[in-house]
Amino acid sequence: MATTTAETVVATVPATPPAAHTPKEANRRKQGRMAAWFLAPTVIGVGLFTVVPMIASIVLAFFSWDIISTPKFIGLKNFATIATSSTIRVSFLNTFGFVIVAVILQIVVALGLAVLVQTRMPGWLRGFFRSAFFFPLILSAASVSLIMSYLFNEDFGTINKILALIGLGPVKWLSTAGGAMVVTIIVYVWQNFGFTFLLFIGGLSSIPADVYEASSIDGASGWNQFSRITLPLVSPTMLVASVMAIISALQIFDQPYVLTRGGPGDSTRTAVMVIYQSAFTELHFGLAAAIGLVLMLVIMLATWAQFKLSTKFVFYM
Repeated sequence: MATTTAETVVATVPATPPAAHTPKEANRRKQGRMAAWFLAPTVIGVGLFTVVPMIASIVLAFFSWDIISTPKFIGLKNFATIATSSTIRVSFLNTFGFVIVAVILQIVVALGLAVLVQTRMPGWLRGFFRSAFFFPLILSAASVSLIMSYLFNEDFGTINKILALIGLGPVKWLSTAGGAMVVTIIVYVWQNFGFTFLLFIGGLSSIPADVYEASSIDGASGWNQFSRITLPLVSPTMLVASVMAIISALQIFDQPYVLTRGGPGDSTRTAVMVIYQSAFTELHFGLAAAIGLVLMLVIMLATWAQFKLSTKFVFYM
């Protein structure tokens, strides 16, 4: 009987075809494609009108370009001009001083009015004040500033006529450095505090009424309730309001441009006004881009510092 040796047979198993997508997976893919179509216009718009101009501005800051001739690479010369130009230095100092005063005043006024409006009053009256305080924000800054320039006019302005009725002489609002800055701050705060006011209304509405009732039973006065309850619990809203207010104030342009054109002298000239003048009056687009880049870094630094310091004064419930 012959002995046969077993041969090793390698069996090849045919590949299993991939399973068809389940209805759930197909529905998820369909929703993803639909979301992509809805997001596409926004993404394209942000890319074309925000990201691309931002990158182009950063690159342009290292060039000299008058929009007529070919851009010429000059390295850091634009930034050296910023460091040595007295006009640019004064404009940034004016901007910083304006931001400090205007933002503090805006937050104080908005918070004070929000607390008053949140006190017990008829609902229709509360709604009226909310609309009235927010109304200036929807107006054009240029038109508001133009009207205010007539109100604060030294010769025929309504403000000086009212002051004359109480025995005060005419004030040179727009022809002196101090007066022009005061008017600029007043106009800016009057037009912009409405948004901050609504933020504080939302923050105050989120504070439980039980907290105030318990403190009243313990004998806390109105000031103690404000300083020990309202301020700590509204501090997250104050952080958001201050960040947005500082970012907006650092970019102020309309009010000083319409009211004073940056004068008298350079007393109300701001950083954005110098950017505008460098680009569209002097055709130094590279220098304007460099100033804009410096201003952007200042805004980023201010925002970072606020969030960094917020750990010490912001309290969350």
